[in-house]
Amino acid sequence: MLDLVIEQRRKSLGGFEVGRVLPFVQRRMVGPFVFFDHMGPVDFQPGLPRDVDVRPHPHIGLSTVTYLFEGEIMHRDSVGSEQPIRPGEVNWMTAGRGITHSERFERARMEGGTMHGIQAWVALPEADEETDPAFAHYGTGDLPVFEEGGVRGRLVAGEAFGARAGVKTHSPLFYIHWDLAPGARIALPEDGWQRAAYVVAGSVEVDGQRFEAGRMIVFAPGHPAALTAATQSIVMAVGGEPLGQRFIDWNFVSSRKERIEQAKADWRAGRMKLPDLDNGEFIPLPEMPKPPANPMS
Repeated sequence: MLDLVIEQRRKSLGGFEVGRVLPFVQRRMVGPFVFFDHMGPVDFQPGLPRDVDVRPHPHIGLSTVTYLFEGEIMHRDSVGSEQPIRPGEVNWMTAGRGITHSERFERARMEGGTMHGIQAWVALPEADEETDPAFAHYGTGDLPVFEEGGVRGRLVAGEAFGARAGVKTHSPLFYIHWDLAPGARIALPEDGWQRAAYVVAGSVEVDGQRFEAGRMIVFAPGHPAALTAATQSIVMAVGGEPLGQRFIDWNFVSSRKERIEQAKADWRAGRMKLPDLDNGEFIPLPEMPKPPANPMS
């Protein structure tokens, strides 16, 4: 049943750390999911410094998917959107040929509070990589909820178990949030797709093995994929139809390396429009690391 287990790696975003799961050396993608960060939980104090915010930065070739368990994030982008996201909602931003956006913790700055969520990137099919950039916000009413036998689930995006979320996607996928009571058992959809489950909180058992929070369990294709909650747990399940190889460099995703190089040049030269309502600063393109000194010179 198991193909691989990925343990999150702690990465600093400057003001706080995230647990990075995808991409991983041995597993670059699960279906179309090419990036998966576990944000928090982190407790912010009132008066949070502005350098904790994620300043305007660019993307191409993907959709960013923001989903929160606690807290609030303010999103602004270069297609004119300004939208706070709260728990149980979805911000789905399609970068396509190019978009810029910021993510700011303005409510936490005023009131303090806990921030906890997942940010995922979903690669676009090759035919849609250069689509027009767009942004959509979906409320809790757009996300089907199902509950039975100690299992409460919310379909964040895609299709599963005969339900379809209201979120517009570009390729077949599923993205599910499960809250599980101890002993509750769940099975992932069996569509022949790539599938994985990430343990946000608690612990689960698969094939007699126990996995704690911070692990992504990647299931072998062609086999049933199921798990049982060993304790009160939160699990996010992802999966979908594979799209083929994708390259990632900084915030850019593409099926072509040369397209990423063009995006880097565009950002460096200031040819990508900043968010309409947040254009006073931006994150520069990271400098290339210097090559090691030549000991023979």
